[in-house]
Amino acid sequence: MDQLRSPGGCDWDAVQTHESLAEYLVEETYELLEAIDSGDRAHLREELGDVLLQVVFHCRIAMDDPTDPFDIDEVADGIADKLVRRHPHVFADAQAPQPGTTLSNWEVVKAAEKGRTAPLDGVPEGMPALTAIGKIRYRAGVAGLADAVPAPAHAGSDPEEALGDELLNRVLLAAESGMDAERALRGAVRRSRTRVAQAAAEQVGAEAEAP
Repeated sequence: MDQLRSPGGCDWDAVQTHESLAEYLVEETYELLEAIDSGDRAHLREELGDVLLQVVFHCRIAMDDPTDPFDIDEVADGIADKLVRRHPHVFADAQAPQPGTTLSNWEVVKAAEKGRTAPLDGVPEGMPALTAIGKIRYRAGVAGLADAVPAPAHAGSDPEEALGDELLNRVLLAAESGMDAERALRGAVRRSRTRVAQAAAEQVGAEAEAP
């Protein structure tokens, strides 16, 4: 990547920015999710490489920043330090957590590090809704506010509001059953794609056989 970004390298790579690469990071992340769902190990390995490339690319761009440069070593050091801080029961003398408390302890340490004071600080507004509601419900539970996100007992009077309430109810029921609603929906979409492709192939075959 250094060679691609340097004089004599690739013209396209040389002019990219964090902003121009953002869409590719999103795209590669979804392709990685698809590989995970497929169970294809070779596909998974390839897509992990594509996501890693995005990290390497962004780090190389960061090296050229005139006021606040950093490189991939600093990024790796940062995440290593973070893992140590957030696992005091492993790397320090803190008491081993009781079953089920590790994630809540992680959230407490994370909130202190980032100066977060509200339960939903750090939950991105742009996160897909199906994923976001699970995160919101979890954060509310850690803060002792689980009742603030109850499954709706009655759908709203507005049709769109009623649909939202119904979807929310299904997503929360899925979470309580240990299922990932986003993954389940991806699976349904994938099955729909397959059915459409099969129908299109059958249609082409029928037209080819027609006199």
